[in-house]
Amino acid sequence: MKSALREVVATSVALSAVVAVTAGCVESGRVDTSSAAASCPFAADTGVTSTVRLGFQAIPNADLLVKDRNLLQACLPNAKITWSQFASGADVVQAFGAGSLDIGTLGSSPATKALSAPLNLPVQVVWIHDVIGTSESLVVKDKSITAPAGLRGKKVATPFGSTSHYSLLAALDKAGLTGQVELINLQPDAIPGAWQGNQIDAAWVWDPTLSKLTAAGGTVLTSSAETAAAGAPTYDVALASREFLADNAAFAKTWAKAQDYAVGLLRTQPAEAAVSLGAQLGIAPDQVVPQLTGYQYLPAAEQAGPRYLGGGFADDLTGTARFLLSQGGIAAVGSEQQYRDGISATAAAGASS
Repeated sequence: MKSALREVVATSVALSAVVAVTAGCVESGRVDTSSAAASCPFAADTGVTSTVRLGFQAIPNADLLVKDRNLLQACLPNAKITWSQFASGADVVQAFGAGSLDIGTLGSSPATKALSAPLNLPVQVVWIHDVIGTSESLVVKDKSITAPAGLRGKKVATPFGSTSHYSLLAALDKAGLTGQVELINLQPDAIPGAWQGNQIDAAWVWDPTLSKLTAAGGTVLTSSAETAAAGAPTYDVALASREFLADNAAFAKTWAKAQDYAVGLLRTQPAEAAVSLGAQLGIAPDQVVPQLTGYQYLPAAEQAGPRYLGGGFADDLTGTARFLLSQGGIAAVGSEQQYRDGISATAAAGASS
């Protein structure tokens, strides 16, 4: 297992095919969900003329709502914004390493890898899209398997380098199964096919793939909520280039305000928010709403506080780094200050002011 993880870190991960669209364009098949798609919910900043490359993933959080409603186009009408879709956090880290991304969504585990040796990328966590709970779970095909011990010798799929991978390794470690399960590196969109073809016995993955597996008869064995309770919490975050942040503070503040507005809709009007998320995920809104309960969405003011981006989140990154080192996922754990320097509360604080 350790050699496989070292290979994940050391080997360049080929970027998945991305769908890039400039802000303001309506993609083929996209549902124009509401008149809010053309208006900014707060005072727009016409002075920002930044050219920005944003990376997103098919995860039901505020980022997809911001994209679907064209909030950045409305709130930053003179900025040039390109969105590119990525299949996993490992691909996002690769894009930052290549200097082809300014802000991107990924899990806390790949974000920790980006901030740790041997990568040590010049990036910072600027937003926490969600605290992951039951939305990432381990699903098994054989209903007779009721405990992790039943996975011994089985084939379990997960996207390597992702938060699901991290949670799976933590669960296997706790169960004393490290090295006794065959791990298969599959992106979320490839997992259902392998499941139907009986090429895998289980998978740890997130929605909407997770829901597809349970609908196909899979049984949830454990979840990231349980691994978090056991001391291995995971998150979806936004990582940003330090150089970009230094030159584009006004953009980052408005970007965070748009994210915070979208978080508010997720927390108070989930059915309405689900219309936008469903349009981006390609599923019906009523299928989205149950998925939202598997995440915790944090408002900007809470994110900027001492528990998270105001300082405490560095402890989560450090803890993740220690575990990744024990599994051979990184070369060394950085200093506490290194991980504190790897987060910034500036954008979140600006959004909440």
